[in-house]
Amino acid sequence: MREPSSPQFLDLRSYRRRRLVDAAKLLPVLGAGLFLMPLPFLFTRTGDEFNAVPMSIYLFAVWLALIVAARILAKSLQKREFEG
Repeated sequence: MREPSSPQFLDLRSYRRRRLVDAAKLLPVLGAGLFLMPLPFLFTRTGDEFNAVPMSIYLFAVWLALIVAARILAKSLQKREFEG
């Protein structure tokens, strides 16, 4: 029986780096989905019962979370680039 010439599994560092890159690519799609999620509720409420404060808090929280997630991903990718 013939021995395989290359390892069967990926190097763990390479695998983790690729998953981080995948997460960084998915972050804008996730952000767009989170920003568009409350959109249907804007058209179902009348002017009397609509309160803009919770919506603005939600949008600010999503915006802030996306910034923090992007910073964490960028730091992780930068650190992994220098390691290997």
